[in-house]
Amino acid sequence: MVLYNKEDIIRVVREEGIEFIRLQFTDIFGMLKNVAITASQIEKAVNNQCMFDGSSIEGFVRIDESDQYLYPDLKSFRIFPWRPSQGKVARLICDVYNTDGTPFVGDPRYVLKRVIEKASAMGFDRFNVGPEAEFFLFQTDDEGKPTTKTNDEAGYFDLGPLDHGESTRREICMALEQMDFEIEASHHEVAEGQHEIDFKYAEALHAADNIMTFKLAVKTLAQKNGLHATFMPKPIFGVAGSGMHTNMSLFKDGKNAFYDPDDPRGLSKTAYSFIAGLLLHVRGMAAVTNPLVNSYKRLVPGYEAPCYLAWSASNRSALIRIPASRGQGTRVELRSPDPACNPYLAFAVCLAAGLDGIEKGLTPPAEITENIYAMDAAARGAHGIESLPGSLEEALRALEDDPLILDALGAHVAENYLAGKWREWEEYKTRVSSWEREKYIINY
Repeated sequence: MVLYNKEDIIRVVREEGIEFIRLQFTDIFGMLKNVAITASQIEKAVNNQCMFDGSSIEGFVRIDESDQYLYPDLKSFRIFPWRPSQGKVARLICDVYNTDGTPFVGDPRYVLKRVIEKASAMGFDRFNVGPEAEFFLFQTDDEGKPTTKTNDEAGYFDLGPLDHGESTRREICMALEQMDFEIEASHHEVAEGQHEIDFKYAEALHAADNIMTFKLAVKTLAQKNGLHATFMPKPIFGVAGSGMHTNMSLFKDGKNAFYDPDDPRGLSKTAYSFIAGLLLHVRGMAAVTNPLVNSYKRLVPGYEAPCYLAWSASNRSALIRIPASRGQGTRVELRSPDPACNPYLAFAVCLAAGLDGIEKGLTPPAEITENIYAMDAAARGAHGIESLPGSLEEALRALEDDPLILDALGAHVAENYLAGKWREWEEYKTRVSSWEREKYIINY
């Protein structure tokens, strides 16, 4: 990975003929925002002197305290490979600061940084995250609006000519590699038109930055090819939804803190406690890791999505799975998050939950090795297996009842996030769906 300082960035902008620089940041609901500047303003930008109106961003600040500054993370400087060679465009991912020079508590990057600092205070050098974000590629109509047609007959791991999105997926991979991503795998997923591109794990803040860049690249290049890419968790009834399985590991003194060669499963007490913390708080986390009304239409039995609170070293029907790799590659995979989440907030609450388990020395319940999908309610009850929230409403109530997760988000983000999501739920409740019309309009 190329590391830039201020002088490097100013020089590259001039030498490469870059005409625009996008100063990017993310709002609390995971929407990528930016202020675009011309090359003439690059010195001002790298010296943290670019200001924007924070009151225009939902969940940021009020109209009477609107001025905020963008502090670029210089390591994030990249040229967009999909832009023309004439009039190049680059980007810098930014932290949001107040006018008094203090970090803005409503900045999702700051929320994650704050939890990472807690991990550091507990002796952990690094929190690595490897996300697996799935998405759909749909055709567009004559007006360029998305449809749910795929012109695709492929299934899991199929290839062209059945996989009609293969060329777009390849183009996305090549563009991401030009932006210093290390692409580990790319393949067609279970449903027609569904895809996955896996890139190498990274330190949590960088991993969250990568997800935001990944989403932008996927949507931009799909649109360029006349397709619409969506990270909506469940766009089509009756087929698999899109998840974002999240692999996590903690390091101490350069060694994987989740690995213990003397344990039968190769897991340390730290790993077990981290798992226990996730299970304890996963219902409270759900409104963050699964933030949409639509998210809970993915988390249903029958489509390989986890619904039940259990863990296993290998069982893919469990919410938490431990992939086979051991040693430095030992990791905990949480299978519930979906790609609509704000990755900064999602990683923050995951880490906070795991650290709580470590601090309290929690022990997880017994491993579940049987297929949970095949169990009935009585069998799950006998194993003490609870369920994830079944709706955004239930998830929001669970979040309100979990002080640790609220504290991880911070009062400002928690208050504004809950307010926005309750508005979303109320709007959903009063809307009349196509299912209701099809079901009732003739008979009643």
